[in-house]
Amino acid sequence: MEEQREQPQGTKNDAQHGGRREREAGAPEPGRPDGNGNGKGNGNGHGHRQAMGPESVIVCRGVKKAFSGHKVLDGVDCEIPRGEITVIMGPSGTGKSVLLRHFVGLLMPDAGQVEVEGQSVPELNEEQLLALRRNMGMLFQDGALFSSMSLFDNVAFPLRQHTKKSEKEVREVVMERLKEVGLAGAEKKMPSELSGGMKKRAGFARALVLEPRILLFDEPDSGLDPVRTALLCELIKEIQRKYESTAVVISHDTKAVFEVADHVVLLHQGKVVDQGPKDRIKDSDKEFTQQFIKGAVKGPLAMD
Repeated sequence: MEEQREQPQGTKNDAQHGGRREREAGAPEPGRPDGNGNGKGNGNGHGHRQAMGPESVIVCRGVKKAFSGHKVLDGVDCEIPRGEITVIMGPSGTGKSVLLRHFVGLLMPDAGQVEVEGQSVPELNEEQLLALRRNMGMLFQDGALFSSMSLFDNVAFPLRQHTKKSEKEVREVVMERLKEVGLAGAEKKMPSELSGGMKKRAGFARALVLEPRILLFDEPDSGLDPVRTALLCELIKEIQRKYESTAVVISHDTKAVFEVADHVVLLHQGKVVDQGPKDRIKDSDKEFTQQFIKGAVKGPLAMD
């Protein structure tokens, strides 16, 4: 049973191991988003590149996805600003995690377009997808740790797989990442000895070892109490600022994530109903937005 469990986790690791790649010769250095979230495509001709403004690292246009005839994403349009923390929010079952998996090519849209760093994800071959994923770090809800490996070996795994670093260099990197996430001294522990919060931080450390430009978090607060949720969100903010990365966080905890969010995308019934800078979303005149972020009983969102 153990071997059957670990195989899919190993597959997930492809999406976790970010890495820095040299920018293609002649490709323009992307700028930071302006205050209005507006920008122009750089038009270098890769896929639908012209839809990709220099301020957006991920762009979705009309993305649809269904499972067994059930629509999960029904024409999603959204943009993820570079160098910021974007929180994707919405009621349970509205397609947040499904959308996140489109960003790394773990799922492909039935219709529509997904672009990451100007590349059309559905048009990439397997080798190109792996290269894309090595530039992205992903933290799944349970940390997706190998249960037969120590904490140290779990975090060291991507370095050993994707670099030629010596064991001394690997140890230096791993110990630094463990220190950053508050797990210094726990490197010899097995996953079964870790609490839920520690597993999430261990997965975070592993996602960081190759210094990815993009960090993806699939409900990192799932199963955590409010205090530990707040602490984890602060850690995400601290690490994102340190590495100047782009972070995307899936969550339905409005209180915790609003403290760290720069940008918000609100999903409902498979569509984006609101998106923009956090302060604009707070002041949104849309009834659904106000009901959701305030947790109000009255409004268009009801029990169903």
